[in-house]
Amino acid sequence: MSVEEKQTGTYVRQKETIGKSKESCVEQAMGTKYFVVKEQAVPEVLLKVVEAKKLLDTGRVHTVNEAADRVGISRSSFYKYKDDIFQFHENSQGTTITLTFQMEDEPGLLSDVLKIIAEFGANILTIHQSIPINGVASLSLSVQVLPTTGNVSEMLETMEQQKGVRNVKILAKE
Repeated sequence: MSVEEKQTGTYVRQKETIGKSKESCVEQAMGTKYFVVKEQAVPEVLLKVVEAKKLLDTGRVHTVNEAADRVGISRSSFYKYKDDIFQFHENSQGTTITLTFQMEDEPGLLSDVLKIIAEFGANILTIHQSIPINGVASLSLSVQVLPTTGNVSEMLETMEQQKGVRNVKILAKE
């Protein structure tokens, strides 16, 4: 992949179901894979969601309705895809990524997740964990991506594959 392709690439998260029937989809866990694709391969609605998110983030519009109207998509399209697509910047070193997790309350699980971050060479800035309810804790982590940090997508995928981690979402990237 050329430098130009990396800079214009868009980061897409695809959820894939394990199992074929609707009932088995409900019963089985959802998997998440990450892809880097060229902008030209991304459907227009997804690119417009990214554009709407930028309008909201920069304060050029103040409501989702305004952002959706400005870029020409429905609010339902925005809400459907807003957590699943964002622009990928290859030069993410020095940025802070805020992640949220749902994880089972098991001894050593948080330590295992933090070890993954350390193995990829990222710097943990903050950790906020809720009191577990029904055996599940919510966790928020802010991680600084350093010049020595490995592939962030692989780091996220490794965390999601950890037994006891129910989901990992990127809340923000600064």
